[in-house]
Amino acid sequence: MQDKNVVEINYHQTGKSTNTNELGMREMQARVYQHRNSQYLLVKAPPASGKSRALMFVALDKLANQGVKKIIVAVPERSIGRSFKNTELVKYGFYEDWKVDPQYDLTLPGGDESKVQKLVDFLNSPEGRILICTHATLRFAYEKVADDHAFDNTMVAIDEFHHVSSNDSSVLGTALKNIMHNSSAHIMAMTGSYFRGDSEPILSPEDEQLFDKVTYTYYEQLDGYQYLKSFGIDYKFYQGSYLDALPDAIDTTKKTIIHIPSINSSESTKDKYNEVDAIFDAIGNLVDRDDKTGIYTIKSKQTGKLLKVADLVNEDGREKVQAFLRDDIDNGKVRGLRGPDDLDMIIALNMAKEGFDWPWAEQALTIGYRHSLTEIVQIIGRVTRDSSNKTHAQFTNMIEQPDAKDDAVQYAVNQILKAITASLLMEQVLAPEIHLKRKNHKSDTPSGDADILIKGLKEPTTKRTQSIIENDLPDLKAAILQDQDVKNGIAANVDAEVMNKELIPKVVMTRYPDLSNDEVDQVSQYVVADTVLRHAKVDSSVDQEGNTNEFLKMADKFINVNDLDINLIQSINPFQRAYDVMSQNIDSNTLRIIERSIDAKKYDFSDEELMQLFMNAKVFVEKTGRRPDKNSNNEEEVRMAYALAKLSDMRARRNENR
Repeated sequence: MQDKNVVEINYHQTGKSTNTNELGMREMQARVYQHRNSQYLLVKAPPASGKSRALMFVALDKLANQGVKKIIVAVPERSIGRSFKNTELVKYGFYEDWKVDPQYDLTLPGGDESKVQKLVDFLNSPEGRILICTHATLRFAYEKVADDHAFDNTMVAIDEFHHVSSNDSSVLGTALKNIMHNSSAHIMAMTGSYFRGDSEPILSPEDEQLFDKVTYTYYEQLDGYQYLKSFGIDYKFYQGSYLDALPDAIDTTKKTIIHIPSINSSESTKDKYNEVDAIFDAIGNLVDRDDKTGIYTIKSKQTGKLLKVADLVNEDGREKVQAFLRDDIDNGKVRGLRGPDDLDMIIALNMAKEGFDWPWAEQALTIGYRHSLTEIVQIIGRVTRDSSNKTHAQFTNMIEQPDAKDDAVQYAVNQILKAITASLLMEQVLAPEIHLKRKNHKSDTPSGDADILIKGLKEPTTKRTQSIIENDLPDLKAAILQDQDVKNGIAANVDAEVMNKELIPKVVMTRYPDLSNDEVDQVSQYVVADTVLRHAKVDSSVDQEGNTNEFLKMADKFINVNDLDINLIQSINPFQRAYDVMSQNIDSNTLRIIERSIDAKKYDFSDEELMQLFMNAKVFVEKTGRRPDKNSNNEEEVRMAYALAKLSDMRARRNENR
């Protein structure tokens, strides 16, 4: 395990999320099955929680008991289709097995155009009950059908729902909207990451309200595992080429997935094949390559152990490697991955993310910031499977740090801030649930272990705000962190009042335009309080009378849990911790560069103001013998300090561009 992580969360190994009931359902699947009669159902649950089987249970019930005649399951890419292959359910307690006629499994290789027609024929024919296809096939078939009523008495299940967008340019999003409003179809949407890579909402607010939602949190999933005890997020900051820093970041004793940077990113050397060779050298000495599987054997420099390494970057021989990783069945004989000893490392670029299953993976080492929260969630999902070979799962992100000589200081600063705020969002997602409630009287006490009482907290006044607070806070936090004004506010280190009472409510208002001003204020209070309190550290002390008092450390304040007040919470910037993380992980020279970049954004000075403040600062230095301090109580001294930072930043940029 890492000695120190930016995020470190411990779990209780309760086994609840993997145990099954009398129908063969895990906890999450049983929760979904309770809503099997819903016409529109949205399931948010993490990777490996069993969403595909949850769909099978619901779909089979709709076929047997709800008048639905056909099931269409759409997945984003063909490889994920195998999650919905024939599955035995009866022997575990359910009344019917999941069976897919091979002719209706349209995720098998080949014949993309004929697959579209096959789906059209499936809709128009009494033959066939269950069909598996890609999102693209569903899109093209919808355009070809040109009649929404063709989907009457059909259940459309969309896996990895975050690929859909409510934007008019999204064909799948438009198809979904029209099918909902113009046919009797049932819809089941499933996702392990409701965060899109952009800020575009997945459903319009009006359509989203039509869905019954089942949420199974990452914490519930991981806390209910049998083997996994902890999860950590850490950063390795480097300057120059990441290949030079890689030997210190790789731990060859861990089952690891290494994702190299996109060839279009600044972190890339622009030669992905050479990068793989360099990674091989960092791991150890190449011994052999298996002609049948394409798997390399490398002798580790760290331990001397022979490691089996899969290269998913090089196109030459990649199909052999993919076949090995898929655990295909050939002539009734299983080949591929059968246990943790079959593979030690995977090197990938755009593969081994969404829908990829290597349960024995212990560590994800990712080079460069991923420009999508979805991608980060998906990569983390590769290592948070429960397996007997690990008690700890680790996500380590190698991030390029700015250098005074770099020609892209601002870019590097932004990448660091994005990476760290993304990790803080993941901390929110992976941490235990808390339930915020208004404290009306001094004698009020929590009714549950997860309850936190807050004086002055506004109570939700409508079902709409109650639903947002109960179901949508992780998604809303993601939208907040992707908002450009919020990003600028984080970079400029704006006051807590500006962040909490202006920038965050603006995002709430934009995301939920149907809310009144008072409803926006209610939701904003909850999202700020929830964010701040999930970051808070718990401490306990015993007073002279033997009573145990619990304190929460928020920012630099220790607050008795009985004295929590919404005004106190809103005086704290929920994103301040990003700077605490940087100060722990980045050297002082780099911190000064980052601070200069951030301070330069604090005020929007005109050229005339800059010149005048520069002259004033010269006089100040002559009189006091020191530079203006941005933490001074004197507003004019603060403005002089930030003006000097702005001028320093402008000077550095001019030097960079020479």
